[in-house]
Amino acid sequence: MFTAIVVTEDAPATLTEVDDDFLPEGEVAIDVEFSSVNYKDGLALLDMGQIVRAFPLVPGIDLVGTVTASASPRFAVGDRVTLNGDGIGEKRFGGFAQKAKVRADSLVSLPDSLTSARAAAIGTAGFTAMIAVLALEDAGVTPGDGPVLVTGAAGGVGSIAIALLAARGYAVTASTGRVAEQGDYLRSLGATEVVDRAQFSELGKPLQSQRWAAAIDSVGSATLANVLAQTTYGGVVVACGLAQGGDLPTSVMPFILRSVTLTGANSVDAPLDLRERAWAALATNLDPQLLDALTTTVGLADVFDIAPRIIAGEIRGRTVVDVKRRSARSLQTAE
Repeated sequence: MFTAIVVTEDAPATLTEVDDDFLPEGEVAIDVEFSSVNYKDGLALLDMGQIVRAFPLVPGIDLVGTVTASASPRFAVGDRVTLNGDGIGEKRFGGFAQKAKVRADSLVSLPDSLTSARAAAIGTAGFTAMIAVLALEDAGVTPGDGPVLVTGAAGGVGSIAIALLAARGYAVTASTGRVAEQGDYLRSLGATEVVDRAQFSELGKPLQSQRWAAAIDSVGSATLANVLAQTTYGGVVVACGLAQGGDLPTSVMPFILRSVTLTGANSVDAPLDLRERAWAALATNLDPQLLDALTTTVGLADVFDIAPRIIAGEIRGRTVVDVKRRSARSLQTAE
């Protein structure tokens, strides 16, 4: 028997004892050590946003652990691996369990320099942030082009994006709804300026004063529209979230009159070569002490308390889930 969080179609998520037969078929079996709490996980646990698309389901959109059995030539017993996205925690069993069976296609071997706990601290949020930073670099954005705006800056994606950009020499402006509370934290990550998100929250003109050479946006809706309207000629904006909404109330004017590029960072369906490139960069480019400073570790049962707080924007940085940590929360036994 092992412990898992299970979502069913007609009942809220519960902490449950299950056996190995509960797991679906998969090419690689993993002894899970860590997961993390992401915005999508909060939605899944609170039955919001139609994140869960198959029942029953183990939530958790990322996992880190050790291979215990493998039908894939890419992996052997004892390999340390991580999986982000690929439908886990949405339509495939995810990381909020002590065991998992997964597809091999998107599974990545962890670089030796990364501990399992730090890999979980990076998780889907850090992986997404790295993809976004690589997208800016691949588009030709350089530190000399001007400031880069990061919205949702105190969240997981935003925090790690700031750290990665600052380490590369970019001048980073962080946007948050908690300037007084989070200003020192965001500057400690490398932000050179911290601004109130309120200036982006209400829809403005389709073209505004040019301020940003580039941006990484995890908010969407009116915020993203205003960011596009303020991006300089030839600038690049990477969209990777929709905390404010999935709509985009803008016009073609930033794209036609200023040659602004809007691209996306998709951690769910990222191809294997991009996954391996991103994880190799994370292992060498992210200051481990800085990562530790923005990370909190909780037990599996604590995820239920974290979920509403992450949706409310009350969690900063990264929350790692130690799935082996004991908990006083009562367990149910799966039928």
